[in-house]
Amino acid sequence: MVYGYIRQLHGLNSLAEQQRVILSFSLANDIQIDKEVVEYSNRPLKIEERKEFEEFLRSLCEGDSIVVPTLSVLSQRAEELIKLINCSLSKEVTLYVVSPKRVINKTTKIIDLFPLINDLREAEASKSTQIGRPKGSRSSSKFDKFKAQIMKGLTEGMSVSAMARELEVSRSSLKDYIESRKLRELVDGAWLETDFSDKKKESEDRVLICPLEKNKLEDEVL
Repeated sequence: MVYGYIRQLHGLNSLAEQQRVILSFSLANDIQIDKEVVEYSNRPLKIEERKEFEEFLRSLCEGDSIVVPTLSVLSQRAEELIKLINCSLSKEVTLYVVSPKRVINKTTKIIDLFPLINDLREAEASKSTQIGRPKGSRSSSKFDKFKAQIMKGLTEGMSVSAMARELEVSRSSLKDYIESRKLRELVDGAWLETDFSDKKKESEDRVLICPLEKNKLEDEVL
């Protein structure tokens, strides 16, 4: 089953525009949308409060696909989005993102998702009032052009010193950049429940578990 998922919420494009984007994408990529799912929200609820959405996630089966205009349609919170991607991976559901164009499934390299998640985190941060600069703005950094390399280095376990030498930059400045953008947290903490090892034994030991299903199981045990 292929679902087209759209959401009415302040800050997102209109439902009509979301429908248009998904239709154009599906036609261009020869994808047949079997069912359209619409979520109506008058405010940005936490995922635990979005009961119908939670039920939809639990109804998904292996081989299903979801097409969304942007990742922010699923959630505008980075940490929630990580949970949702974990859920789709655990259920072997394919997620098609129209903009920026991405296909997320079990073959997706985790490092390719870091920029998307980090962009959402920065968008979250920009919404808060910041003293000394206009609301919604964020100072740029000379390290922004190295972000992909920095994320790759952190993923591979490189030290800040080693990365600084490789990029020929100051270690202290690079360390400040990593901390201010919370890049290490994104790499170290977000994906602990995922493992894409080809080894059968490791795959059996580290099964992907949807966080929502995990919470449900814990409640049933209690």
